[in-house]
Amino acid sequence: MFRSLLPSVWRRSESPIARTDDHPFFALQREMNQMFDNFFRGFDLAPTDGRSAFGAFSPSIDVMEDEKQVSIKAELPGLDEKDVEVNLTDNALTIRGEKKEEKEDKGKDYWHRESSYGSFVRVIPLPEGLNAEQADARFKNGVLTISLPRLEEAKAKMKKIEIKTE
Repeated sequence: MFRSLLPSVWRRSESPIARTDDHPFFALQREMNQMFDNFFRGFDLAPTDGRSAFGAFSPSIDVMEDEKQVSIKAELPGLDEKDVEVNLTDNALTIRGEKKEEKEDKGKDYWHRESSYGSFVRVIPLPEGLNAEQADARFKNGVLTISLPRLEEAKAKMKKIEIKTE
């Protein structure tokens, strides 16, 4: 009796790949997500796509890597360099920031004040062989650009493998 309540992934008699979407718990979860997304849409909040709809901010980040360096570009609209913190460890780069905004509008018969707050933390895993001493971070027009050059020994160890067609 209880075996029928378990997801098909746990039953050996069925193929888990073909049956996971058919399970009633997955359908219920999809319906609940859709219900919450529709509810918050009326409040001009973005649907929940893994981020919190209240005050969360997740910047767009591009990571590029070549034989000379690893480059990271983060788009941080509305932030200043004093609002952003960058930390480097042996295996990760952490970008942390917070956005505070206050608007005030006074008129003859009204006074409107609005404030908002959002913070984020992004952790980017890094390959070995980067020169932390020569790391460089620059901030211009809401875009943070970080360059992490490779160590000379890491460049020497890198070998390009030719791909052959058959």
